[in-house]
Amino acid sequence: MEQPSAIATFISRWQASGASERANYVSFLNELCDQINVARPEPTQTDDAQNNYVFERNVTFYNADGSTSVGRIDLYKRACFVLEAKQGSEKQGKVQSEEENFLFEVTPQKPKRKGTAVRGTKGWDEAMLKARGQAERYAKELPASEGWPPFLVIVDVGFSIELYADFTRSGKTYLPFPDARSHRIQMADLARTEIQERLRLVWNDPLALDPSRRSALVTREVA
Repeated sequence: MEQPSAIATFISRWQASGASERANYVSFLNELCDQINVARPEPTQTDDAQNNYVFERNVTFYNADGSTSVGRIDLYKRACFVLEAKQGSEKQGKVQSEEENFLFEVTPQKPKRKGTAVRGTKGWDEAMLKARGQAERYAKELPASEGWPPFLVIVDVGFSIELYADFTRSGKTYLPFPDARSHRIQMADLARTEIQERLRLVWNDPLALDPSRRSALVTREVA
């Protein structure tokens, strides 16, 4: 019997995940790095200036009242991306029992899965947009010496990965990448070689995905 590939095993295992993003996101992203053939994040240093590729990177928020507060980026890679992780949940199925020829619905006392919001609902869409806004705020508060990262990456653990890009690195307009119809990568899509390559470049060479650079290269080759 043919054994499933490593990427197929990864997809099926994480599609079954549940609970909160805190419980799962580090393991999920470490394993994702293995699947797309990039290095795993590095150990966190005491000096944030040395934390170029880490989980839980500190950023300082300067509030309107003059106070400050500390936020933490779920995964940060300097000059590449800010990543915000969430974990949605699936809709609870109807549980039916048969007794004396009658079918009735049994409502579970507690949901089997917990997460950001139920996928496929307005609440989930709003939660993912909120996560995007949170990632952009983190990017804004990074030290000016580090610059704006070209990508925001929004992850629903075990379900999807959304990409937003600003290749100007000005932080003015992060747009769905490569477009609004295909910026959301579903778990099953990770089996596709071109999707693995796209994520590999987001991790290691994000500016190589800039359409204007690719167009310029083609123009030079034609010339």
